[in-house]
Formats: sequence, structure tokens, C-alpha cells
Amino acid sequence: MAFKYFSCNGVILPTEEAVVPLSNIEYSYGFGVYESIRIANGVAYFVSDHIERLMESARIIGLRHPYTPEFVSNSIIQLLKGNEAGTCNVKILLIGGAEASLNILCLNPLFPDKKLYRDGVIVVTYEYERPFPHAKTLNMLQSYLAYREAKEAGAYDALLIDKEGCILEGTRTNFFCIKDKTFFTPDENDILFGVARKVVLKVAAENGFAIEQRDIRPADLKNYDGAFLTSTSSKILPIRSVDAHQFGEQSSALKNLMQAFDTFMDGCEGKMQ
Repeated sequence: MAFKYFSCNGVILPTEEAVVPLSNIEYSYGFGVYESIRIANGVAYFVSDHIERLMESARIIGLRHPYTPEFVSNSIIQLLKGNEAGTCNVKILLIGGAEASLNILCLNPLFPDKKLYRDGVIVVTYEYERPFPHAKTLNMLQSYLAYREAKEAGAYDALLIDKEGCILEGTRTNFFCIKDKTFFTPDENDILFGVARKVVLKVAAENGFAIEQRDIRPADLKNYDGAFLTSTSSKILPIRSVDAHQFGEQSSALKNLMQAFDTFMDGCEGKMQ
């Protein structure tokens, strides 16, 4: 679907006017933050959580701007009305500079093939640590290179490995391992607080799962029943293999969590609470 309009600093404009000047050094250098929000059948999922993270990302990198959460939320609502968009992804770009700019656009969503939820995905590892783990910034070169390497290897994503050899997260996903009814997440000081990850933690806690933070190295994967990725577009996506390590059949606990997650998403009306 082609979307006719985008939002520039709260003003709805034709999409063909969505341009960034070549002289915009802040955009060229990646001095900006962004968010992607899932819109499905007219329901906007976890808008306030995404905007809260947008504001926190800007704070972390020192990006000063005049926009309030209410202004961003209203701009999204007006854009969705203008585009008559029922299902899409809303991308928010907040770019710094002497006059910070807020651009919001609708994109067609890219969802994983349904068979990947049954069979799991292949991922590879890539040595890289994002400089501002809690900020979702436009400085994505290394993540892009990692993702490109993953695609060239026939993998779904690349897992980023820190200098201590620990798995952190994917280039656009969060990472978990599972053992019995306990889920393990890398240290929260070192990763992005994904919104889908936040939903998983909530659903897991409400359905009798224990959650622990711990260092997870590729060599440790043999000690777990399985692993999975989370993101706004993919929800919970099981992992079939990490580099040469192959996981066995999906555990019943992981299947139960996936079902509980989908049930929550179907009934939450886009709200975390």
C-alpha cells in the first residue's frame, strides 16, 4: 500500500515532500533517534511505551528538542487518519540540530514467514557493542553490517557479542534463552529495552515463568532448552540455530509462552496494562 502523507513537525504533508537536505550534517552523522510502532487492524500497539523510549533515547545522546509525548502522540493519530491506515508500521525519526525535526511516516510492515514460528530461525554471531545500549539511535552502521553479514549467510539476524564474549541482542531484536520454565536475559545494563521484550517479561511473569539476568556465551547454549528473539514485528520468534549450535525441538514451555503472548496481544487493545 502506498501512503500519501507523512508528518513533519506536526504538519501533515504529501509524502513526495519528505526529503532530507544533503547539508543536514546531523542526519548524515546519525545524530537522531527513532521508533517503529505496530499498527494492526486499526489498533496502535504500546504507543506511550514507544514514545517514552524515544524521549529517553534523545536524553541519553543529548538531543534537545521541543516535542512533548502528547505532541508526538497527536501527530501519530493525525497521520493515521490522513492515510486511512489500518495496518502498517509507524516510523518516528527525531533528528537533532539547531532546529530539531520530528518526521513520522507510515511503512508497509514486513512480517516473518509463518513457518519460522514452527521451525525457528537461523542466527549468526557478530562482535560489536552499541555505544549507547539504552538508546535507539540512527547510528546503525555496525548493526547494518552485522545484519548484512547475517543475510549473506542465509540467517534471519545477527546476535551481537561484547568484548567479554557474551551475547547481548540482535541487530533489531532482543534475545532470550529458556531452561524448563525459567527465561534468561542478558544484563539489562548492556541492551536495548525492547517494547516487545517488555511485553514478554510481563506475560511470562503473569503465567508462572521465572526470569533471570545472566551472562550468556555461545558456548553456554548447549545448557539451555532453547532460545528466541523478540521485536515489534516478529513478536516471539524461536531460534533454530546459533552459528554451529543446533537447538532441539521447541520446548512446551516456549510454546506456552508464545501462545500466552499472542493471547495477550489479541486482547490488550494496544495497552501494556
